[in-house]
Amino acid sequence: MNYLKRYKFLAAIILLVIAVASYFGYQRFFGTGSATHYALAQAQKGTLILSVSGNGQVSASDQIDIKPKVSGDVADVYVKNGQEVRTGTLLVRLNSKDAQKLVRDAEANLESAKLQLEKINLQHSQLLRADNLSKSYEEGLGTLAKLYDSFSAVLNNFDKIFFGQDISGIKRENNIEYYASYNQKEFTLAPLSARTLFNEINDIYKQSLTDYQAAQRANGKERELALQSGYQLTVKTSELVKLGRDAVRSLQNKLIKENIIHNKEAVIDEHSAYLANYADSLDTYLTGLLSVINAISSQQDALDEYPLDRKSQELVISQRENSLRDAKEKLDDYSVLAPFDGVISQFDLVKGDAVSAATVLGILITKQKIAEISLNEVDAIRIKSGQKATLAFDAIPDFSLAGQVIEVDAVGTLSQGVVTYNVKIAFEVQDERIKPPMSVSALIVTEARPGALLVPSSAVKLQREISYVEMPGKNDSVLVTAGAAGIILKETLRRQVVQAGLSNDEFTEIVSGLNEGDLVVTRTIQSNSQQQTQTTQSSSGFRIPGFNTGSGGMRVR
Repeated sequence: MNYLKRYKFLAAIILLVIAVASYFGYQRFFGTGSATHYALAQAQKGTLILSVSGNGQVSASDQIDIKPKVSGDVADVYVKNGQEVRTGTLLVRLNSKDAQKLVRDAEANLESAKLQLEKINLQHSQLLRADNLSKSYEEGLGTLAKLYDSFSAVLNNFDKIFFGQDISGIKRENNIEYYASYNQKEFTLAPLSARTLFNEINDIYKQSLTDYQAAQRANGKERELALQSGYQLTVKTSELVKLGRDAVRSLQNKLIKENIIHNKEAVIDEHSAYLANYADSLDTYLTGLLSVINAISSQQDALDEYPLDRKSQELVISQRENSLRDAKEKLDDYSVLAPFDGVISQFDLVKGDAVSAATVLGILITKQKIAEISLNEVDAIRIKSGQKATLAFDAIPDFSLAGQVIEVDAVGTLSQGVVTYNVKIAFEVQDERIKPPMSVSALIVTEARPGALLVPSSAVKLQREISYVEMPGKNDSVLVTAGAAGIILKETLRRQVVQAGLSNDEFTEIVSGLNEGDLVVTRTIQSNSQQQTQTTQSSSGFRIPGFNTGSGGMRVR
């Protein structure tokens, strides 16, 4: 009986334990079925990568038809099909007999032009040895010596004749004013003009005398300057003399016409005679200086023509050199050269064949391979030359190459309402396994933002053009960790307004509003259904070994 009692007691305890365990198990698995679970992620610094992917084919970077530039008969053939050639390799030479004659004629014409230039130089040397120019300078300086010998005294006489007061007897009226008053219609401005000319002559005289003195100790430009300033002095003096002479004669004519005897008639006659005599002297000086200046000018013209004649002949030589260069270039056209490194293909030509500029002699294919992919207009606008790319090939699994964009079509192709643009990508390394026209997939990095604060794109929400993220309460933040799924939070989620920057399918840059290490909610999960109410956007599915994203990615710091 005691045994039976002990057995019943033990069974009761076991049943109680099972009941308690069942109760708590039920509460654990079914009691919180209506609770919301969350997946969290941590804001981290990293590099945000934006990229564009596309598909296309491998092609040669360059391929051209080999054509001659001129017509003719084939004289020599230097290559054959399949032969690898370098830039500038001679492929074919055509018969160039006529072109060679043109080169010889151009060389003869050039030599003739050079001989003519030597003749012009020789004539110039002979002209310099004649020394006529120096003789003319000496003659002109002699004329100036006579002019300056008494010119200071002449100026004093002019001062007395024009600005003295020995005729009117009125202190406030000088002689030229007195003369002008008898014919105001013609000589109203004579007093002012006389004073202006007299002052100018004084200034010119000082400078011209200095130039003359300098010319006596020098040659060339200094002597020419002395003659010019001396001539200018003579011209201005002649103007003053003519003005005074005409004014005095006007008074004399009036006195004779009206039969008047002037009480200063002797002084008036003296003024008239002096001005007339000096006018004659000035004419002599002017004639002599002008003759010398013209002679010098004529001789200088002869010398000045030399540079022009020389330059003209040098131009002739330049033209003849151009003609020779053209003839040689035309002769070069009879030789067909390889424009770049490559392999000869479809080449079937023998000596004696007649060809023209339209004849295709063969094809030259470069060994450099490129990828040509097609992109829609939305993606194409983001592509620029120089951007890096990663390439994968259907024919070579688990293999990729680095490349760089070298060309983007400026004009797209419209087909059935869809616009596409071709993009060419150069391989950074050539691989012999890759051959045209293999299929190729390309991932082009359009932008990389290093050091950006990043969160999963699913964490960023938008409401009324305001971006925000949901974060655990402050107490919850210290209890949970990033990357956990199915977390039940005790506190209500809080919203944090952020400024979002660049983004791709997986990550979004946070410009402001979050700090590194902050936890954000990426999705919510109902535990009874295990269904996501908000999911993370997936990438495009493009995968290349060593590159883990298709339309974008992040490298964590």
